[in-house]
Amino acid sequence: MSEKIGIIGAGPMGLACAYHLLKSGHKVEIFEADDRIGGMSASFNFDGLKIERYYHFICAPDQPLFDLMEELEIAQNLRWQETRQGFFYQGQLYKWGNPWALLTFPHLNIVQKFRYALHIMYAKNVSNWHKLDKISATSWLKKWVGEKVYSMLWESLFYLKFFEHTDELSAAWLGTRIKRVALSRKNIFTEKLGYLEGGSDTFLNAIEKKIQELGGVIHLSSPLQKVLAENGRVTGLQINKQEIAFTQIVSTVPLPYVPRFAPDLPKDFQDRINSIRNIGVICVLFKLKQQFTENFWLNIQDDDIKVPGIIEYTNLNPLDKNTLVYVPFYMPTTHPDYESPDADFINKSIAYLSRINPAFNADWILSSRASRYEFAQTICPVGFYDILPPMKTPLKGFYMADTSYYYPEDRSISESVRAAYQLAETVHCDEMD
Repeated sequence: MSEKIGIIGAGPMGLACAYHLLKSGHKVEIFEADDRIGGMSASFNFDGLKIERYYHFICAPDQPLFDLMEELEIAQNLRWQETRQGFFYQGQLYKWGNPWALLTFPHLNIVQKFRYALHIMYAKNVSNWHKLDKISATSWLKKWVGEKVYSMLWESLFYLKFFEHTDELSAAWLGTRIKRVALSRKNIFTEKLGYLEGGSDTFLNAIEKKIQELGGVIHLSSPLQKVLAENGRVTGLQINKQEIAFTQIVSTVPLPYVPRFAPDLPKDFQDRINSIRNIGVICVLFKLKQQFTENFWLNIQDDDIKVPGIIEYTNLNPLDKNTLVYVPFYMPTTHPDYESPDADFINKSIAYLSRINPAFNADWILSSRASRYEFAQTICPVGFYDILPPMKTPLKGFYMADTSYYYPEDRSISESVRAAYQLAETVHCDEMD
């Protein structure tokens, strides 16, 4: 039976969910508060260059994305690039990310290096993460690599992203991140990552076109006021003070918004949603006259630098004659620095870049921009499988998911696609009952 379905949010998850439902014969309308589709993968005009506000990359295990790209006829736009990692440790830049770099790193002994490598090999081969869901990431790491290696290689990376929540994280959340990158290697000495020629816009434009061809409608600048319901069942949406009837509603926006616009959800279910917390990000982007380092990804453990790393995007995707560098400041939105002006984060970033590369100076900077988002990373504590509410809510006809449902996998467009299809199948199967 064909249903009229309203989808809240036009990020990759909302778009992929709409596409899947449209293919099943449903009528679908998407409502997006922003003036563009894409969510965290949306682009902006950065000094004449169209680029994502937040960095993205593709790994070899991203099969849900590859399958959808084939359907969208954009698989030919996928490019693979050999990339490098670096590690800036207490004022010194080291090569990282391969066995030779580990062997020559002077601050660990041979036993510590062996334990570090053994842990990566173990994580690479885990297929069932439920056991590690019951263990904290920090205790798991310390057991495998020891207190000193944890302190040297991991401690500040955790703290500068999660602050007081560091010891809450599950080992499953961390392990999948190690595995995803490890499986993307060309060989043990060479890392290989992917990108779409044309950036995320290539994917967004293609799926938007397919949605429209299938009769779907996308409404931009259309913030939701309320999910309408009667007698425990949804009846529609209130958008821009207008009521629009729908038989099913699917939310793909961050979960913290859901209790605000769906007050008919039972109180205990709202409490379950509200228990899920997020880390925000202020992401500074620079366009530079010249290459900053040879690395795509640079982890940082330095007393004078308060970010866990920087991403030199043009070392993955050489899309511009200049260099693009992202400097992400992760922190809880309750942190006193979160509300600081963009200029403060830009100035701090300039100081950090100068410490990493002494040749760098402000004359290298052609443009700078800071973007911020309060739901950049879900805090996934021990036992998160049991904490996550079901996609099918107690309010009949109302379904929801956001990046929390990637768990234990990493944030990526591929995981958006996977979660979107799971969400659409939940809606479809519910109709069959």
